[in-house]
Amino acid sequence: MIAYISAFRIRLIRGLQYRVAALAGVGTQFFWGFMLIMVFQAFASNSRESSPMSLSQIASYVWLQQAFLAFVMLWFRDAELFALIVSGDVAYEFTRPVDLYGFWYARLLAGRLASAALRCLPILIVAALLPAPFTLLPPTCPASLLLFVTTLFLGLLVLVAISMFVYILTFATKSPMASFLVVGPVGEFCAGMIVPIPMMPDAVRRVVMVLPFRLATDLPFRTYSGSIGSVEALEGIVLQLLWLAVLVAVGRAALARAAVHASILGG
Repeated sequence: MIAYISAFRIRLIRGLQYRVAALAGVGTQFFWGFMLIMVFQAFASNSRESSPMSLSQIASYVWLQQAFLAFVMLWFRDAELFALIVSGDVAYEFTRPVDLYGFWYARLLAGRLASAALRCLPILIVAALLPAPFTLLPPTCPASLLLFVTTLFLGLLVLVAISMFVYILTFATKSPMASFLVVGPVGEFCAGMIVPIPMMPDAVRRVVMVLPFRLATDLPFRTYSGSIGSVEALEGIVLQLLWLAVLVAVGRAALARAAVHASILGG
């Protein structure tokens, strides 16, 4: 475990150095958050049907999404890993006396944690001080807060396992953009990052509910706002653990197969 912990620690410390970039990102995320809330507010005020989520729940959902964007965005990338795969220098990675899947997983996990650590607190503090309907409401009860933290962390593990497939696909496509163009937009929509899942049409909602993407975004954020009850949140935790086991197992097998058939420096 020393190698994996070291990779995690080194990547985490390195990610925490980019404070200016994180500050610029906070400003962008506040702008985007206000824009999303105003769009939903406009829809709510002009809709004849009642919304499955209140505007205050939507506002909390949006601010949590912005605060923990590094935990839920599929377009978050490790450019060095892509460069290794495309250039063929990934051959050096295969010579490491470690499990390559676990080594890369620890690296990607640390990168997301570092990015979120620099951005989440400023966004959460300012959002909590905003006037209604833009304010971030506190959790409905201590149990909701505990379930939120648990589902958020497990959702992060699930999302990193999903993102590993982007790097594995790059062995075959030879271009990271090909993987991002497929996994990124589809995953973000199915996770509820564009439209919250309760506001989707019934046919679409039934499809996205059986996919793992929502477990990283929809489940923790709606648990916090009270849109998901404790029983449903506990069921979601079981699903997160099951999907995590499946994704890791399939990812390991896919990476092993990609390593066997990889083209390295033309050979």
